Amino acid sequence: MSDGCCGTTAVEIEQIVAHAAPSALPVVVIGAGPIGLAAAAHLAERGLEFLVLEAGEQMAASVAQWGHVRVFSPWKFNIDAAAKRLLEADGWSEPDPEWLPTGAELISDYLAPLAKLFGDKVRLGTKVTAISRLGHDRVRTNGREDVPFLIRLEGGEELQARAIIDASGTYFTPNVLGASGLPAHGEAEAGELVDHALPDVLGADREAYEGRHTLVVGAGHSAATTLLALAQLDDTRITWAIRAGSAGRTYGGGAADALPARGALGTRLRAHVESGRIQLLTGFFAHSVTRSGDQVSVVSRDPSGAEQSVTADRIVAATGYRPDHSIASELRLDLDPILGSTRQLAPLIDPNQHSCGTVPAHGVDELSHPEPDYYAVGVKSYGRAPTFLMATGYEQVRSVVAAVAGDWEAARDVQLDLPETGVCSSNLAEAQEQRVGLATGISGGLLATPLPLATVGASNDGGGCCG
Repeated sequence: MSDGCCGTTAVEIEQIVAHAAPSALPVVVIGAGPIGLAAAAHLAERGLEFLVLEAGEQMAASVAQWGHVRVFSPWKFNIDAAAKRLLEADGWSEPDPEWLPTGAELISDYLAPLAKLFGDKVRLGTKVTAISRLGHDRVRTNGREDVPFLIRLEGGEELQARAIIDASGTYFTPNVLGASGLPAHGEAEAGELVDHALPDVLGADREAYEGRHTLVVGAGHSAATTLLALAQLDDTRITWAIRAGSAGRTYGGGAADALPARGALGTRLRAHVESGRIQLLTGFFAHSVTRSGDQVSVVSRDPSGAEQSVTADRIVAATGYRPDHSIASELRLDLDPILGSTRQLAPLIDPNQHSCGTVPAHGVDELSHPEPDYYAVGVKSYGRAPTFLMATGYEQVRSVVAAVAGDWEAARDVQLDLPETGVCSSNLAEAQEQRVGLATGISGGLLATPLPLATVGASNDGGGCCG
């Protein structure tokens, strides 16, 4: 095949198409979290061949990382409709729809049984490192739509697919500690002294935090959750650093908050700050990190050049996540320059304009790229916007799968009925708190979430602000 200036000949293109017709190949789903497995359920219902590739050693590997966290959204908003139909046909019983599950319960009571239905169509420990078109780099146009996708796996194995649904999420690409979007000087050298995203302070990670000084950086609900957990440990010093001039946004409405669970979170946090149990540093812009033995010092330098510093034993960087589109660098993507979502989706999810529950329903049209049949879904589709709902992700994959199946009427009939505050329980959360502890929210899009409530995220779908 010629790689010269004149490109590949028409005869050669025809040979490739005849050798590997895309229609005979499976749809490949990347990520076996809630959104990826929901995509598989819709593909199964439509009788389409599919393969789910999960980088982790278990399904929902990212959810497992925060399995100790109880989320704000009840079960009724956490189960995809197609998945529910398949599970019930297999004898599964739906959990109490009003119950707030932990991440571990989300896996054991829903995702694990769902993945089991798909058998060897879910491949664990299978990391995708690159996606392209067979015989075509990003520049080559002639015949592009007629050849299959080429998927390269870690270790060198290659697969082909008729379409790609990328639900790989953002969990393993956290935002940096540095305040300007750049890593703080020396951040990488701090190594294991910096944790990301909801360490299990009261469980598996207790020994690393108890009796030590922890610096928590971030103003979102994940930061608040970690701070409240640390406050339960004896002889543990806690410092909380935020860029804002006050913690009002994190505290929320307190007793007047429309969502009591969120209000309780903020009220308790404020009480710990006011009592001195938690030391609050405002106007903190992490600029440099210096490790000295088992301690680490962080210097803040604000935009005016003023500095302050804190030395701690551990850092929890609750600064959120960002999408990594590098595996698709040889595909033709149209990304919004600010959020990193598709350009068409960006105005619908702009966190400056929308909370979790005010994002309108959207589907294949808003998720499409110039590269036909490639779709990033779930929290990855939102880029840096923290307004993702798991229920929204379910509607995304329903629409996308309908389009892949050629059912464009169903694909464009997108609907989502949610309260404006998001899929978050209020009085139930307060009642359940008395039984199992305070419901805590997580956000896998950006942990430094604005006031709208953060709730359940998704495995390798990452996790968004509300579900």
